[in-house]
Amino acid sequence: MTERERMKKAANEIAVKQVKIQDGFWSEIQNRMIDVVIPFQEKVLKDEVPGVPKSHAIENFRIAAGLSEGEFYGMVFQDSDVAKWLEGVAYSLAVRPDAGLEERADAIIEIIEKAQQPDGYLDTYFIVKEPERRWQNLQECHELYCAGHMMEAAAAYYQSTGKDRLLHITERLADHIIRRFGEGKERGVPGHQEVELGLMRLYQVTGKENYKQMARFFLEERGKNPDYFYEEKVKRGWQHWGQYNLNPIDNTYNQAHKTIYEQDKAVGHSVRAVYMYTAMAALAGADGDRRLYDACLTLWNNIVRQRMYITGGIGSTAEGEAFSLDYDLPNDMAYAETCASIAMVFFAKKMLEIEPDGSYADIMERELYNSTISGIQLDGKRYFYVNPLEVNPGVSGKVSGYKHVLPERPGWYECACCPPNLVRLVTALGAYAWSESGDTIYSHLFIGQKAELEKAEIVVESSYPWEGRVSYRVTPKKDGSFVLAVHIPSYVKVEDEETVVTVNGEPVMLKDCLRKGYLYLERRWEENDRVEIRFAMPVRKLFANQKVREDAGCVAIMRGPVVYCFEGTDNGEDIQALRIPRQMQAEALLCREGVLKGNVLLKINGFRMKTGSDELYSEERPQKEETVLTAVPYYAWANRGENQMRVWMLEEV
Repeated sequence: MTERERMKKAANEIAVKQVKIQDGFWSEIQNRMIDVVIPFQEKVLKDEVPGVPKSHAIENFRIAAGLSEGEFYGMVFQDSDVAKWLEGVAYSLAVRPDAGLEERADAIIEIIEKAQQPDGYLDTYFIVKEPERRWQNLQECHELYCAGHMMEAAAAYYQSTGKDRLLHITERLADHIIRRFGEGKERGVPGHQEVELGLMRLYQVTGKENYKQMARFFLEERGKNPDYFYEEKVKRGWQHWGQYNLNPIDNTYNQAHKTIYEQDKAVGHSVRAVYMYTAMAALAGADGDRRLYDACLTLWNNIVRQRMYITGGIGSTAEGEAFSLDYDLPNDMAYAETCASIAMVFFAKKMLEIEPDGSYADIMERELYNSTISGIQLDGKRYFYVNPLEVNPGVSGKVSGYKHVLPERPGWYECACCPPNLVRLVTALGAYAWSESGDTIYSHLFIGQKAELEKAEIVVESSYPWEGRVSYRVTPKKDGSFVLAVHIPSYVKVEDEETVVTVNGEPVMLKDCLRKGYLYLERRWEENDRVEIRFAMPVRKLFANQKVREDAGCVAIMRGPVVYCFEGTDNGEDIQALRIPRQMQAEALLCREGVLKGNVLLKINGFRMKTGSDELYSEERPQKEETVLTAVPYYAWANRGENQMRVWMLEEV
């Protein structure tokens, strides 16, 4: 088998409807998305929720369709909120059918169809407000971005419901785009990457090669002319945002400074970047393109080794919502947009489909249990756009340079990209748990579920992330000869006597079966064969590279995949005065009451440093006082009112 054939063979995708989540941790979150968040967001999109920023997104489509009169309202990319909501609805219907929700979604799709122009064009801002200016401002105006999200929604809706109306709408839109852009046509690229992902999804669903080739054009054209957006701006003579002067544009912001094969650092707007990297990985897998995969790997390594927070957050500066420099990871000024962490889940999964390597699954797991779900309040009613690792009331959200770092989640945003993005991630969670390739089934996540895969039905029972206990009950469908490859998180010590794997009660020698973070179990499987995995989950300290200046002398606390933080609610004022001892003793306790009920909290022996006077500076050394510290899961912070929070804590000297 050639390298190209091997890569293409590995790139198989699991549909959401093949997996039913039945998990002590994730089922509650998924149900909340379906029961609370989707209906709430539907009302927001229809302007039926008082006290939150107006959306007008559905009404924009009605006006474009000639069903209402009025003016366009909202961001130039307002259509994308509807598209992401529809994608989340599609996955929700796969998880739990709902005739009423499906009927309402169908009605919205009918409006979208009526808004589409005869030539296939679809973007309510330009249809309603400036039809003479369509396709003139790819840099700022997000036409291709909105198109990409609608394509992803269409593919999801078709796969979940079998209904193809939205699919045909987006095929007409894609065909319109193909007629305009490409070799021998207009050599444009999107200012905000996303259409590349949408085109790849259309290709996966329809098998039409021209969609994949259009995605390749947009990817490979980027950076060939680094001055493209500046030249476009000069040619059109008008701006939408007005944020650029006539000087050449910062082409690193949207990764247009080099070709995708020349880029070796993750730069610019973090969501744009990782959406592009995900599309690159999807294309590399579909075409068995090693050169493209190597380009992805270079950028992946730069992110996870030099430019990622311990929570999985990426994008360390509010200026441009962007990556900054290697090891520049300020905690109290972090941006770490929720959408960027969601994008890293997308990227990790596409890399896993090419090469099942535990390093990708480790990052996907870290994102899922930390910096994605930290973007939503535990009751599902409020959202973070920015996910800092340190918050100080009175400073955060108020002082210049910190105004983006909010100490509490708002109810909605005028730029509402993150809330519906979370919905589509969590409702599609089952698709991230598995891959199938050749004679192997890959399990990437320890999530309780029932999976109907090509080779077998597998029921997973899991106590994760609070306990290291998971089991797989395997029932083969045809020939039972295949490999079950289970991701073992990198923190699990396989040589530890507490780490035990059995198949039907018989122990497995892990060192003989473990390759690149996956435990390969090859056998002829019989009905109800059972794999049991047990491992210890101690509380552990993590230390940052000393090049990360903000974290020097500090430690972060993790247990299993969960990053912990310290809040003033539990630990009093001035958390910066607390110290974690070198010889740390920690106890994990299940919270049984209050808003954190059901979460595992940590009790840690520690110290509080106290000064002997009220003077601002003194020659008197602070004295330490023994105390007990409480740590809560990072994703659960800011659910008990405004208070101080820190992830990285000073260690006792």
